[in-house]
Amino acid sequence: MYVPCNLGHTGDSTVSRIQKEVDKTAVSSLIATKAGAHSNTSSTSTLTVAVSTEDVKLEKDSDLPVALVPPPLIHHKELSRDSGLAAEDPETGVVREAWHGYEKDVLPDKTQGKAIRNLRHQVLSLYRRVFSVVFLTNIAVFITLLVRGGVHAQRLGLITLANLFVAILMRQDYVVNIFFSVFCAVPSSWPLAIRRVCARVYHIGGLHSGCATSGVVWLAWFCGQATKEAVKGGNFPHASVATVAVSYSILLLLFGMVIFAYPALRTKRHDTFERVHRYLGWTSVILVWAQVVLLTNDYRGKLSLSRALVHSAPFWMLLVMTASIILPWLRLRKVPVRAEVLSKHAVRLYFTHTTTKSGSFIRLAMHPLKDWHAFATIPVPNEKGFSLVVSNAGNWTKSRIMDAPTHIWVRGAPCYGLLRIAPLFRRVVLVATGSGIGPCANTLFEQQIPIRLLWTSPDVRETFGDRFVDEILAASPGAVIYDTRKHGKPDMVKLTLRLVKEFDAEAVCVISNQKLTQKLVYGMMSRGIPAFGAIWDS
Repeated sequence: MYVPCNLGHTGDSTVSRIQKEVDKTAVSSLIATKAGAHSNTSSTSTLTVAVSTEDVKLEKDSDLPVALVPPPLIHHKELSRDSGLAAEDPETGVVREAWHGYEKDVLPDKTQGKAIRNLRHQVLSLYRRVFSVVFLTNIAVFITLLVRGGVHAQRLGLITLANLFVAILMRQDYVVNIFFSVFCAVPSSWPLAIRRVCARVYHIGGLHSGCATSGVVWLAWFCGQATKEAVKGGNFPHASVATVAVSYSILLLLFGMVIFAYPALRTKRHDTFERVHRYLGWTSVILVWAQVVLLTNDYRGKLSLSRALVHSAPFWMLLVMTASIILPWLRLRKVPVRAEVLSKHAVRLYFTHTTTKSGSFIRLAMHPLKDWHAFATIPVPNEKGFSLVVSNAGNWTKSRIMDAPTHIWVRGAPCYGLLRIAPLFRRVVLVATGSGIGPCANTLFEQQIPIRLLWTSPDVRETFGDRFVDEILAASPGAVIYDTRKHGKPDMVKLTLRLVKEFDAEAVCVISNQKLTQKLVYGMMSRGIPAFGAIWDS
């Protein structure tokens, strides 16, 4: 029987004595305990060799082993310092990587029938369910009013603006932060069934898209009704020609925004989507101001225009909408930044203008009116400031790595993202691939809850540098770092399930590309394990 050790040397004369006085099984257990304790106290790698339990020297008048003879034959190579926590094979006593033999693990059966689980976890994701509830509720009201008839343009305008009001607020940084703060305030002592629902707070984007789409539908009816009133005329209050003209212009702009926001097109032409959303959105808000003033004037009766506006609900909703859009831009500033080039693949940027919290991100741009990019922040303990990691994922990020900036534009407040939900659970497996480690870093450094990290990436030290990798390993000593260049691409579902079982985790959080995130979240959820990943809704 062989056990791993890295202790000292003794002679061979003790063999027969040990065989007579010590139970080999007990010795093996003691040695494994000592070896495990020794290896856990070191931050560097341990050269583990196989040693016979027969080569044990005993203290005089004692049955405890104090030294072991390292045999000339090493049974396995040195573990990589990036391999994370290794485990000892109980049968052979050989220390192996945490993923050793995971391919042979038997996957648990999926819950529910195939049709039901695909409908629940793929077709009707929570985001789509929220969208559907909002949109179908609007359609139900739409049909009811259409059947009843007698609805004038002013009332339709109010319903239209109410939908647009909610849609815009659901993308406001402070509103998003409030939602996250409320839902993530649920204590971890509450039932898991409640916490897993609260953790899906990041699906509130369904409110945005549902209300925005509904608003366009209502605006189409408004335009038709306003046109009818303008053509018919009369002495009773009705929409004017100017109101109709402005309304059709708004409808055209909003329709263009909806087209470019379609998921497939948004993903394929994301930069174009952002510009269309921003500039057509701003133009639409200006035109809505004109529409509200004109429509209020059309229906004000004997009231003065100013008094009619003060008593108009659309006026106040539009005021709040406009303020919510302007507010992030009031915080626009060009700030100094210190760049630490980690490699030709990544750069770490350090900021001192504000402090961020765990699970938040900030938007950066080289020009305030061009493309903005969101990056997860890494708080600096007990200091003002934060850092973030920019990894090569496109032209913009590549330019920041090749030509590290000294100043950069930021806007808005740091906004909470997916990993803000992690403290809702008692134990979490955090899965990151490649540069996905950036958003995970702040959650690891905060150490609010026990976390087991699974990080798959090629050449992590070459890509992210020794300092950053060492910080990750220091924050998560049990981290499993899987080198895909050395070991090939793993079966992420099987590997994650192994860690979930070993770590007794309540949930899994995934930071990866869209395809793998969706696959891994489905692989967990379909087996009854709460899993959370980005939904690419913006």
